[in-house]
Amino acid sequence: MSMHVTFRQLRLFLALAETGSVSAAARVMHVTQPTASMQLREVTQAVGLPLYEVVSRRVHLTEAGVELARTARAMLGEWQAYAQRIDAMRGLTRGRLSVSVVSTAESFMPRLLGGFCERHPGIDVALQVLNRDGVVARLRDKLDDLYIMSLPPADLPLEDRVFMDNPLVVVAPLGHALSTRARLRLADLRNEPFVLRERGSGTRIAVEAHFRRQRFTPQVRMELGSNEALRASVAGHLGLSVLSRHALGPRPQDQGVVVLPVQGFPIASKWHLVRPRSRQATPIVRAFEAHLMETGAPTGPEA
Repeated sequence: MSMHVTFRQLRLFLALAETGSVSAAARVMHVTQPTASMQLREVTQAVGLPLYEVVSRRVHLTEAGVELARTARAMLGEWQAYAQRIDAMRGLTRGRLSVSVVSTAESFMPRLLGGFCERHPGIDVALQVLNRDGVVARLRDKLDDLYIMSLPPADLPLEDRVFMDNPLVVVAPLGHALSTRARLRLADLRNEPFVLRERGSGTRIAVEAHFRRQRFTPQVRMELGSNEALRASVAGHLGLSVLSRHALGPRPQDQGVVVLPVQGFPIASKWHLVRPRSRQATPIVRAFEAHLMETGAPTGPEA
């Protein structure tokens, strides 16, 4: 079978797959909607199978469309990597970097990204902030250059580097009765309600594993999807929680919370920088990896 599809048409089809509408894809590619529709018809004719259908004014890819999107993403990724290698040979530093991070990393990623962008002002960085399931889904589909999380999936062949500690601590509201104690055991918390991250998050998985080892069953009052919501809930006296020390800032009391000195804490979690082993690292990716390894603090509350 002979197919004649241009790179620009592949980019247009990827824009369609990612935006879910022809008009949005046309805007992304800076063409008119009739032009986009005509180009997409040509791609469909070249493949010889329906690539998408419109249901309730939203585009849904067919099986052939999903395969084309996956193939186009790989081809364009390889081409972009080649272009960056040529740029590196010319001594240029322009290009694009796509990074997906779990929401817990929001507290320190702006600092790390800001430093990188200052050193490489010609590089555009696209940052996706999602829960762990969302980041793992993007990792499986190889949508980004790099991924940052505390618990990488064990079933994927990955390049995996630890670049920063992620200590998990028990927090209580300011003025809590236990906050005056110099030392606490988990058993001292058995009658306290807890608000925890949602199931499936890296923090929740690490916390539950620690509690199981200690044979402690917390009274979980509420599950929430972000550190900000957990911090506010603790400050509002809804219960205790276990949070990344990085999420509390240099002065937890300014957030209305206090770190409790509980035996067995902090839990020694780590931040991982991962990418699929099959995806070749571009010069920009290697520069960002080196930046994180250099500037990612080994530990400490201000990271």
